[in-house]
Amino acid sequence: MAKQPELKHTRSMLFVCMGNICRSPTAEAVFRHRFEAAGLRIELDSAGTLAYHAGETPDARSAAAGRQRGYDFSGIRARQVRDEDFEHYDLILAADRSNMSDLRQRCPSHLTHKLAMIIDGAEVPDPYYGGSDGFERVLDLLEGAADNWLLRLR
Repeated sequence: MAKQPELKHTRSMLFVCMGNICRSPTAEAVFRHRFEAAGLRIELDSAGTLAYHAGETPDARSAAAGRQRGYDFSGIRARQVRDEDFEHYDLILAADRSNMSDLRQRCPSHLTHKLAMIIDGAEVPDPYYGGSDGFERVLDLLEGAADNWLLRLR
């Protein structure tokens, strides 16, 4: 069984999906909004397991859906997970099991306790190839996840 992260010392979180243009930047925006509203100051960032979209802004559909709910995507640019991320971030949260598998393969064994799913026991589905309802579903899931993490971190 993997060692669980020590949440009371969490000062930074990294959200990870495949391309870092839909789910992980949306998680970054949602969590930032929720945490700031609660007065919780934690460094937040997002990255992808692949570099397909490096340097790009979040998917226009993700950003539009998020902005309608009041989330700010400014300054978010896609990037790939870097080796130093495993050392730097206190929590590295994967959107789905495939992302988690990729992270586990790259993560030094003494740091795997930092890896977790964004939603405990569930996946955030990739909305990229679907319709607008998929982006709304992702927002619903990430809002719930942010609230759950907020409770756990307090």
